[in-house]
Amino acid sequence: MISQVRLRLLPSTRCLFDEPIQVKVAGLESKQVVTMRARSTDEKGVLFSSSATYRADGNGEVDLERDPSLSGSYVGVEPMGLLWSMKAEALHKRFLKMSSLNPHVVKFSVHEEEEGEGRMLAEATNERFLIGDGVSRLPVKEGNIRGVLFTPPGEGPFPAVLDLYTLGGGLSEKRAALLASRGFMVLTIALYGHDDMPKNIREVHLDYFEEAIEFLKRQDKVGSEGVGVISLSKSGDLALSVASYLSGVDATVWINGCCANTAFPLYYKKSKILPPLMFDISKIIPTESGAVMGKYALNNPLAEENKDCLIPVEQAKGRLLFVSSEDDLNWDSKAYVDVMVERLGHHGKDNFESVSYPGAGHYLEPPYGPYCPSSLHGLVGKPLLWGGEPKSHAAAEVHMWKKVQEFFRAHLRCDSAQTKAKL
Repeated sequence: MISQVRLRLLPSTRCLFDEPIQVKVAGLESKQVVTMRARSTDEKGVLFSSSATYRADGNGEVDLERDPSLSGSYVGVEPMGLLWSMKAEALHKRFLKMSSLNPHVVKFSVHEEEEGEGRMLAEATNERFLIGDGVSRLPVKEGNIRGVLFTPPGEGPFPAVLDLYTLGGGLSEKRAALLASRGFMVLTIALYGHDDMPKNIREVHLDYFEEAIEFLKRQDKVGSEGVGVISLSKSGDLALSVASYLSGVDATVWINGCCANTAFPLYYKKSKILPPLMFDISKIIPTESGAVMGKYALNNPLAEENKDCLIPVEQAKGRLLFVSSEDDLNWDSKAYVDVMVERLGHHGKDNFESVSYPGAGHYLEPPYGPYCPSSLHGLVGKPLLWGGEPKSHAAAEVHMWKKVQEFFRAHLRCDSAQTKAKL
């Protein structure tokens, strides 16, 4: 007899990467216990998968928005659990999705409950796009700038955002493409390791970011007077320096960064403005998993000999949003927020807001991607523990992503008269 089991993805099998979906199964036997599975492959061909056991209701239906997982990759009612709990087949692999052109394709399936993988009863494929309908993607190679410009559909005007997703070299398009799909004009730029740029760097020049900001402001459809800047990790301190030393930045999102300039000296107009706060390799702690824990390896930014590395964040004219994870094992990002808040208060500044997430790890990204416990760290050269607990981390990403968009909308006001003046 042909199975009448149906697996449905609502409202559609196609959606944006950052959109939730409803997973429903019908046609099972009353109270039947089944295993739900999800699997996907990243850009490097690494397989990620998850599974969870569910019991159907009296009508032979399972609804992930209503029913709890009894065991598996997660337990409890977690409508998007199959997505965020996916794990790589290999150790220390981060789900790599750098290009915006191909969707994140997830195969959902429902199986009979038995040892090993039970017989498959139904399946459905979810295509999770990084770039919305009508969003244009333009590779940029102008002057020193190397990156991609994403423009929402329509006439505009649009608020402008510079995405500094720069640690580890190369270019990441995911966050920029998704922000553009939400109505922002976004330029994501590479710092090194992309196109004709050097493979590695020894110093960073603020002039590069200044050039990128000027490029953004010249775009016809940009309506905001200043630009927004979004960062993560090492690029957090770069974003703070951009906001503190350069003009034209109205809103800065700092995600799990540092309060001091780290790793590379910072130059502006050929002179060194900030020395680097360095790491003490002896304070990197090995763990049984093969990954190392680096939370205490960065030198203390408040020690007398390191105070020259602190970023004069009180000089920032625009608004600041500090986002920190309380279980960040890359470094103590929450403590760095406290340093900046105290410094801003000392200077009588209140142009900031902060949010922190208990149980979240270092890599806070747009939601519903697989949680990453550890992966190769560009500077350390070994797999590093990022911290966090999968469920809390996933919830933090959902909240953070909404918060970032609200923050940019509030502080990057668009004036249509201004746009016309450029045409």
